[in-house]
Amino acid sequence: MAKWSKPAQKEMPSVRWNDAWTKSVPVQHRHRMACIRSKDTTPEMKVRRLVHALGYRYRLHVRTLPGTPDLVFPSRRKIINVSGCFWHMHGCGGCRIPATRRTYWKAKLTRNKERDDCTRRALRRLGWKVLTVWECQTGDGQRLADRMTRFLRGR
Repeated sequence: MAKWSKPAQKEMPSVRWNDAWTKSVPVQHRHRMACIRSKDTTPEMKVRRLVHALGYRYRLHVRTLPGTPDLVFPSRRKIINVSGCFWHMHGCGGCRIPATRRTYWKAKLTRNKERDDCTRRALRRLGWKVLTVWECQTGDGQRLADRMTRFLRGR
């Protein structure tokens, strides 16, 4: 009878973006960061399910618009962006800069916030109304549903 054994763990391939960076960051951290998605995140899926249940239909991640917005309502000229509190520096307390490599994280998160502001301005110049839903706001479903309804019904 064959004895059961654990499957071999896959070894992470070496990332060669910047040799100093790859030498200073452990493989486990690189793997963890590589698993973070930009689309179909949990907060985004909550918003998508809610908006769909309210009877609204939308397009996802339209590349022809600045910033590739999350939910696009073309007939209404409205956009909903779902942002993570950490990655986009929301002031709710969910964005604490990590203790290690603070200068790197501060610069990166600041660039994300500046890019978001620039994208929002560009969309408004093109005639779109933009609503940003933060990750921390997706917990209260009824409050979020009311906010979505007000935004999507308003002219």
